[in-house]
Amino acid sequence: MSDYTNELGQPIGQALPNWQPSTLPSRSQMHGRLVNLEPIDLDLHCADLFDAFALDTDGRNWTYLPHGPFTDIDAFGTWMAATCFEDDPLFHTIVDTSTGRAVGFASYQRIEPNVGSIEVGYINFSPALQRTPLATEAMFLMMRRAFDELGYRRYEWKCDAHNAASQAAARRLGFTYEGTFRQAIIYKGRTRDTTWFSITDVEWQARKIEFERWLDPTNFDTDGTQRTRLDQNR
Repeated sequence: MSDYTNELGQPIGQALPNWQPSTLPSRSQMHGRLVNLEPIDLDLHCADLFDAFALDTDGRNWTYLPHGPFTDIDAFGTWMAATCFEDDPLFHTIVDTSTGRAVGFASYQRIEPNVGSIEVGYINFSPALQRTPLATEAMFLMMRRAFDELGYRRYEWKCDAHNAASQAAARRLGFTYEGTFRQAIIYKGRTRDTTWFSITDVEWQARKIEFERWLDPTNFDTDGTQRTRLDQNR
């Protein structure tokens, strides 16, 4: 229930008298300890990404994405050139700082600065990135930019309702499930129900503390095993 009412006694949303539109994300790097996120570059990243995605030998990482998998680097490069260089979606490559090689990508999309809403999407983590601290840090860096640098109020995550792994990742990262849009889109010749998740600016400070605690090197033993989960105290 709303805690705010108008002069008629009707419940309404909180007033935002000092609201200013958020800032559009820039094509600049985000630097972390484990990964850097770089604006996607065909010459710099195409070969690395193709090799990293080729480790997914049965192409299952592409099942819930609009395109792919790609059987040869020329087809992959053609797709990159046609898809990955718009302002929305704004793609970033995830680069492993220990090797300097690209191991995945993600994008900002559905960017609406006037209402302070932005989505992270088109995520493809290669097998070299999946279930690693690098993947978590990449998502943290993108959230931190959206909230702390650009002033967004709402950070969205959406996925196919059949994509259990994506939904589990969203919940682990601190997103709240909001509902399912039935028969929302058609892709790859099939229907898709879409699940919606979000984090708001009100929740961000608590999530940020969780990320910083979890990513601290002292949270991992000598074998790289986590001592506490990201959602340990949630």
